[in-house]
Amino acid sequence: MSEHNSSAAKGAAVSKKSSRRGFLGGAGLAAGAAVATVAMPSVSRAQTVTLKYQSTWPTKDIFHEMAADFATRVNEMSGGRLKLDVLAAGSVVPAFGMQDAVHSGVLDAGHGVTAYWYGKHKAFSLFGTVPPFGWDANGVLAWMAYGGGNKLYNELVNDILKLNIVGFVSGPMPCQPLGWFKKEVKTADDLKNLKYRTVGLSADVFKEMGSAVTIVAGGEIVPAMDRGLLDAAEFNNPSSDRLLGFPDVSKVFMLQSWHQAAECFEIIFNKTKFDSLSTEQKAILKYSAEAASSDMSWKALDRYSRDLQELQTKDKVKVYTTPRAVQQAQLNAWDTVLKAQRAEPFFEKVIKSQLDWVRRTVRYELLNTPSKQMAYNHFFAAKKKG
Repeated sequence: MSEHNSSAAKGAAVSKKSSRRGFLGGAGLAAGAAVATVAMPSVSRAQTVTLKYQSTWPTKDIFHEMAADFATRVNEMSGGRLKLDVLAAGSVVPAFGMQDAVHSGVLDAGHGVTAYWYGKHKAFSLFGTVPPFGWDANGVLAWMAYGGGNKLYNELVNDILKLNIVGFVSGPMPCQPLGWFKKEVKTADDLKNLKYRTVGLSADVFKEMGSAVTIVAGGEIVPAMDRGLLDAAEFNNPSSDRLLGFPDVSKVFMLQSWHQAAECFEIIFNKTKFDSLSTEQKAILKYSAEAASSDMSWKALDRYSRDLQELQTKDKVKVYTTPRAVQQAQLNAWDTVLKAQRAEPFFEKVIKSQLDWVRRTVRYELLNTPSKQMAYNHFFAAKKKG
């Protein structure tokens, strides 16, 4: 056989093998595509669920933005198979009606704080606006996850109050300011007979200090102050307060307080609806709450610090530190409030769990963590000339 014929024969053989491989590969791909076409879309469509999710916050409040941040994580992590339809306070029910609406199924989910349900059981406040035992809100979330807090929360919600709800505590808030006043608070007596807005156990603390407390939702505070129905109020933080219009009705902002030194959000779901979800979807809701919790604390540090500067420079608000004597009076009021409430068995059960947790964990932090003030002053305070 000539060299030319030999090359042609080899070429033909290679061509046949290539054709055969191509045919088999194509057939395999076609079969795989057929399976994908049949199986994947039907599974995806079958698992798609949309939940009606209302916050207890006005649209303009940064808290509503944080409620939406949670929804964004759920929507993206689920690949569109689970969607939260985000609504602001009042879209379906008023802010203080959100829990009842989720319980009954009028809403599928909601975003708020446990202190809003304090009228149903005062222990609700212990899972959101905790007593100032020396811990911060991240320590509260640690207690929820590892100190028995979640078990106690479920006992209150499902066993004691028989609510058709599943909840996740999420989003550690910094210490809340004493609030907005007509004039600087210099002594504890300045709080007496003051028409003051707060929520949760903080209401009992200010009543003990002689204030006339009114409990209203966030979006109602500034209008009430404008009409003279309130003399003073606290809501939460520089960003929320600025967005809600507090600088329009007051120019005195008092920072540092023990009334709500550690608070967290609560994200709740109708239990019947939650139980109907797949294991994967339930996990997405749980871990999205944890992810949103971290992001919220980072966003808060950025935005709150910026807005405090804006309040001072653009809005001409005068910022004062609450005197230590007033802070001590708050702690003394807490003693009285807790003594009275601890007579209720479940309240006492939660307080004992919290005290056991704080005694160990905050002791560790105090022993291990140096002073922020010392380091900050070293690098930022004006240096004395030698």
